[in-house]
Amino acid sequence: MLREITIGQYYATDSLLHRLDPRVKIAGTLLYIISLFLVHHYIGLVVAALIFGVMVRMSNVPFRFIVKGLKPIMMMLVFTALLHLFCTPGKAIFSLGVLHITIEGVQKCIFLTVRLTLMMIGSSLMTLTTTPNQLTDGIEQMLRPLRKLHVPVHEFALMMSIALRFIPILMEELDKIMKAQLARGADFESGNFLHRLKNMLPILLPLFASAMRRANELAYAMDARCYHGGEGRTKMKPLRYGYRDMIGYISIVCYLIVLIAVDRIVAF
Repeated sequence: MLREITIGQYYATDSLLHRLDPRVKIAGTLLYIISLFLVHHYIGLVVAALIFGVMVRMSNVPFRFIVKGLKPIMMMLVFTALLHLFCTPGKAIFSLGVLHITIEGVQKCIFLTVRLTLMMIGSSLMTLTTTPNQLTDGIEQMLRPLRKLHVPVHEFALMMSIALRFIPILMEELDKIMKAQLARGADFESGNFLHRLKNMLPILLPLFASAMRRANELAYAMDARCYHGGEGRTKMKPLRYGYRDMIGYISIVCYLIVLIAVDRIVAF
């Protein structure tokens, strides 16, 4: 399951979405997530889902590969769904002791689950179609005005890019350690909470040591390449907007207008 985390991974292929400027994809992802919280009716989520389907089609990334990234967070989705299902007041349709399922609870459960699902897979699509270097350059360019406030924009962008890139690496390392411990007879399921927490130490300590080792190796590699921050640093491939990127921005604005308009029309 840990290998199925897609956030931070890059899916190498050629597509229109891969060729877009990373700034367009970052802005589009942020606005897409914001738009999911602006809608209050199912028709708005349907529009957002259709747009996401178009983006997946344009990315040439298999839909199954994107969806499998939901498995590691399935428990969170289920918990959120059950929380709203049983804790939303309204007209009861089923009761079992202190537990009550209401019509409003069912509606809210479905609505929020779909919203969270679209938010997660929408975020993963950006990292699947953008390399870490492109992501760093895009974030740095978008935050460039903050340099006037003496904000270390380059270092911040690099830190975010490395953090995203390390997610799948550390998850893969954790998976290997868990399998090695299971092969040695470790038991992570039985016992009370404290006992299971104690059994996690043989996993957490090697994982922490591995993370520190990888960070140290990365620091040595950056030092060997004379990295000294973003001051005076040039780009081999500087970002430049093209006609595709302009069309991308226009499409994002049109999507927001249509989504808000549809949601408001349904509200009336």
